[in-house]
Amino acid sequence: MALFSDLSERLGHIFSKLTKHGKLTALEIKEAMREVRVALLEADVNYIVAKNFIAKVSEKAVGEDVLKSLTPAQQVIKIVKEEMTELMGSGNSKLAVSPKPPTVILMCGLQGAGKTTMCGKLGAYLKKSAKKPLLVACDIYRPAAINQLQVVGKQANIPVFEKGMQNPVKTVKQAIDFATSQNLDTVIVDTAGRLHINQELMQELIDIKKAVNPTEILLVVDSMTGQDAVNVSETFNNQLDITGVVLSKLDGDTRGGSALSIKAITGKPIKFIGVGEKLGDIEPFYPDRLVSRILGMGDVLTLIEKAQNAVSEEEAKKLEKSFRENSFTFEDYLSQMENLKKMGNLKDLIQMLPGGMGGKLKNLDIDEVQLKKNKAIIQSMTKKERRNPDTIKASQRKRIANGSGTTIHDINILLKQFEQSKVMMKQFKNKKGIKGLF
Repeated sequence: MALFSDLSERLGHIFSKLTKHGKLTALEIKEAMREVRVALLEADVNYIVAKNFIAKVSEKAVGEDVLKSLTPAQQVIKIVKEEMTELMGSGNSKLAVSPKPPTVILMCGLQGAGKTTMCGKLGAYLKKSAKKPLLVACDIYRPAAINQLQVVGKQANIPVFEKGMQNPVKTVKQAIDFATSQNLDTVIVDTAGRLHINQELMQELIDIKKAVNPTEILLVVDSMTGQDAVNVSETFNNQLDITGVVLSKLDGDTRGGSALSIKAITGKPIKFIGVGEKLGDIEPFYPDRLVSRILGMGDVLTLIEKAQNAVSEEEAKKLEKSFRENSFTFEDYLSQMENLKKMGNLKDLIQMLPGGMGGKLKNLDIDEVQLKKNKAIIQSMTKKERRNPDTIKASQRKRIANGSGTTIHDINILLKQFEQSKVMMKQFKNKKGIKGLF
C-alpha cells in the first residue's frame, strides 16, 4: 500500500488531462480545480482547508502569466505544489532543545494512536544523533502500558524510568532528577491516553505540563483516522498549546487528509511521521518532499538518506564497481533486495523515484516469503549462471526449479525482476543529483 496512493492517482489523472492541452482557458483551469477540490475532500481533507486551498490556487492559476505561458499546465502544477507545501508548513520543523539539559518531551494522545511505540521510535532516532534519551512511563491506567514501554526501551537499548502506579507528576519530576544525575540529555515522557478526550485526561496532562515545563509537547495521532485526527489535534492544542504533531501509521494512509489539514487547523507543525512498525520507521517531516511524492515528482533526498542508512560504504563501493564494469550479478541482486527491505516498503520507495521512473517499476515488489524463495533459486544456480543470467535456458530452469523446490514460473518471475532491478539501478546511477546512492 503506497503512501497517499489514492490522492496521488487522482491528482495525476487530473493533471495529465491538463498537460494534453497546449494552451489553457480560465474555464479549463476552473474545471480542473473543481476536480482537485473533490479529490481533496475524498482524501478526507478538512472542508474549510480544501476550500481555502482551491481559492488560493485558482487565484494564481488564472493569472495572465499562467494563461499566456508556453507551458500553462506545468505552471498550474507548480502553483499546486507550492501551495500544498505551504499548507503543510513549508519547511522541516526541528525539535527544540533546552539550553539546560535535559530536554523534556511530553508525548500525548489517545489510546490506539501508537504513542508508546512512538516514544521508542523517537528515542531511537535521537540516539542516532548522539543524544542520550530516557523513556519515562507515566501511563498508570492502561494494563501493561509500563511493561510495553520497557519492552520498547529494551529493543532500542534506551533506559526506562518507572515508579509503578505512583502519581505521574511525581514520577516525571523524579525522572528529570535521575536523567540529570546520569547525564542523560533528553527525557521522553509516555503519558496516559484515553479512548476519547475527557477532562480527567486533560487535567493530568496540564498538571504534568505545569510541574515540569516541557520543552516540547508532541501530540501523536493516527493518520489513518483522517478528519478525526484533525479534530483530536485541534482539541489537544486548545487545551495544552502543543508544540507539534507526530503522525503515526502514515505508511497505511492512502488518502492523506490528516497530513494536509493539521497545520492549517492548529497552526502547529507536523514534526515526525511513522512509516512502519519497526523502531527505525520514523522520519522527520518535510512538507516539500511529501508533496513531491503526492504529485509524482519523486523524493530523492529521502531515498538517499534511507539508502545511506541501509547500505554500508563497502557495499556501496562494490555495487558501484558492478555498474561501472557492467557486471551486475544475481549475487548483487540478492544483496540489493535485502538492503531494500531494510529501507522500508518497496512500493513507497518506488514512489520516491523522480520523472516517472517509478511508473515503469510499479509492479516490482518483494516480501519475506518471496525473498526466501528467490534466495533458494539463486543458490540452486551454478556460479556461471549467477554471474551470467542470459545463459539460463529452458533446461537449466527446470534443473534450478527442482533444486530449489520451486517452479519454472517462479524462475521466470525472478529473471524478470532481475532485469527490472538492473533498469532501476542504472537509472539511479545515471540520474543527475542522486550520486549519493552509490
